Amino acid sequence: MKILTEHESKKLLTEYGIPVTREAVARSREAALMLAREIGFPVAMKIASPDIMHKHAAGCVLLDVGAQDVGAAFDTIIERAKKHAPDARIDGVLVQEMVPRGTEIVIGIKCDSQFGHAVMFGLGGVFVEVLDDVSFRIVPLTKRDAIEMTEEIRGHSILAGCDVGAIVDAILKVSEMAAKENILELDINPLIACERGVVAVDASATIGDPPHNTRRLYVPYR
Repeated sequence: MKILTEHESKKLLTEYGIPVTREAVARSREAALMLAREIGFPVAMKIASPDIMHKHAAGCVLLDVGAQDVGAAFDTIIERAKKHAPDARIDGVLVQEMVPRGTEIVIGIKCDSQFGHAVMFGLGGVFVEVLDDVSFRIVPLTKRDAIEMTEEIRGHSILAGCDVGAIVDAILKVSEMAAKENILELDINPLIACERGVVAVDASATIGDPPHNTRRLYVPYR
């Protein structure tokens, strides 16, 4: 079993055509500033570590970082990470574009020994735990399945004005990923839904051999 960092998880999403933030991992203050200039200010900066999954709780996420603050932000994130988890492996600091405001949703994968892989959809950000307003479908999903998932959550009206077609497409791509990859768990949270398109702001994945009895089947969605 291997836990992927946010950056590694997003590389996997990219392979399936799911839009992600522009970003790269910096291993020094100087590299962080160079990357931030390339991406454009302000930027988000986060710890890149496979051993620190709850980056916000560790104080290792800084948003809206300007040009004058990148170096200090880099040092702060590294210092907080080491204090939070002294033995953690640290790859560096992820420098990431700030995404325009939109509706936060979550799409994920769960793996059950009896039913196999299931795709989850719901409201994202803090709402996923506070409201527990999610929908599940067993893989593989059809387009009708994905549409129904967006319609049956209690907070579906919040999706008004969002690009529901892009959301449905992302759900189906995650279904395809679940069927083809050795994913035990995946969380794209939040996936920002805008008037046009979606973009994954954060993601985490655990890969490994599925439970013994898990069935694996992929049928192209229709």
